[in-house]
Amino acid sequence: MEETHYIYDDAMRARVSANLKNFDRTSTSAEGLKHAAVAITLVCDSNGEGAYVLTRRASRLNTHAGQFALPGGRIDDGETPIQGALRELREEVDLTLDEGDVLGLLDDYTTQSGYLITPIVVWGGTDATLKANPDEVAHIHRITFRELNRPDSPELVEIPESERPVIRLLMGDDALHAPTAAMVYQFREVGLYGRQTRVAHLGEPVWAWR
Repeated sequence: MEETHYIYDDAMRARVSANLKNFDRTSTSAEGLKHAAVAITLVCDSNGEGAYVLTRRASRLNTHAGQFALPGGRIDDGETPIQGALRELREEVDLTLDEGDVLGLLDDYTTQSGYLITPIVVWGGTDATLKANPDEVAHIHRITFRELNRPDSPELVEIPESERPVIRLLMGDDALHAPTAAMVYQFREVGLYGRQTRVAHLGEPVWAWR
């Protein structure tokens, strides 16, 4: 990626929006599954470059406590995936956006734990101020597109429990695992590069199946 492509500006917004518009998205029926939505929220870092919002879930939560996650959760009755993702974004990190800030959707992703997740890509704006809801979020991170594009990531790992290779994205000295890693990787490929990349065949570590 060229240096100018990292700059968080109107050109980046137009480029990502166009790439998502040209993406032939795959939708999946939520019948028999719990339907959730997540927000892949694009913000800028302290250097004015693009980043996405990642949270560390609070340790007191009943499921997936302490894990990295995108803002999101179950869609309420009567909500669309977009409405659900924007509500969860507001509830978790105190960022209020509207449907005009939505740039597009990625493929639905089905998890081993019985969820169908719809990823919504949204533009957070240069003045996005984030505040963690302590009941749900322990920390908020802005993961730069430079880090998302590091050449040694993603890693694909074979496991005996599944035919699907497990994907993980490296970030700093840590790693992001599927399902979040699969959706963020698809954003990288589709949103940043305009590639028709699929991730349904990429799996999760066994500990994420619960």
